[in-house]
Amino acid sequence: MKTPMKNVVTSALLLAASSSMALAAGHGSCATGLTLEENVLTIATGNPAYYPWVLNDAPESGEGYEAAVAYAIAAELGFEADAVTWVRTSFDEAIQPGAKDFDFNMQQYSITPEREQMVDFSLPYYTSAMAVLTTQTVVDAGATATLDSLKGLVWGADANTTALPMLTAIVAPEKDPLLYGDNTDVTAAMQANQIDAALFDLPTALYLSAVVVEGGVLLGQFPADRSENPDQFGLLFEEGNPLRDCVNTAITALTESGKLAEIETTWLQEATGVPVIE
Repeated sequence: MKTPMKNVVTSALLLAASSSMALAAGHGSCATGLTLEENVLTIATGNPAYYPWVLNDAPESGEGYEAAVAYAIAAELGFEADAVTWVRTSFDEAIQPGAKDFDFNMQQYSITPEREQMVDFSLPYYTSAMAVLTTQTVVDAGATATLDSLKGLVWGADANTTALPMLTAIVAPEKDPLLYGDNTDVTAAMQANQIDAALFDLPTALYLSAVVVEGGVLLGQFPADRSENPDQFGLLFEEGNPLRDCVNTAITALTESGKLAEIETTWLQEATGVPVIE
């Protein structure tokens, strides 16, 4: 029996519509039932959150590198922007083992084996160059962007970060670096002329030189491939959180599409003006 053309067209349209609905529903299906709050993605960041990672301490704007990456990941997971909620945590608080009040935390967490014993990390969303932060006074005294010059400086470092082993491996300063409890103490020591220089990831160094350290100067940068183990940032999850696998799929898709590189160009392009240390 012949099927009337009108019915054929109607059936085809219904089939296409149902397929589109299935695809739309499937887009977020990986994360379904895995978030703290149903149909809501809860993301944590620092308090405050700094430029260039987040502009004006307002991650909900989507402006700044990490804020933009967060919303790109949310979209890949199937969450509209208005389904994203932000909470604040300290850096050290979030990295401790135990239950979390967020789905993932995003505040420049370097992925290390020691930290992975307490929490889980996503695939890297950023591989950082390391930059030398100093002051104009040190530059005026003769410091240059060469290894020979850097070795003779007095260095400071946060003993709890990856900057210390990288400083030892890449620069190998003549004097043991002075160690501090956090980066605030490091920059305060620089302002007090107790140290000449410190290593920070490049975007953080940009912020510190512009806003925190009076007379701050970025002497130079070490490309990420200069280190055998470049600093890589990952999203932090409660240990065993199954949402991580979904997020890894999203990060892979954003990497392969070039979207992550596009976001980096948009929000971290200032870094291109910092000289490379050979």
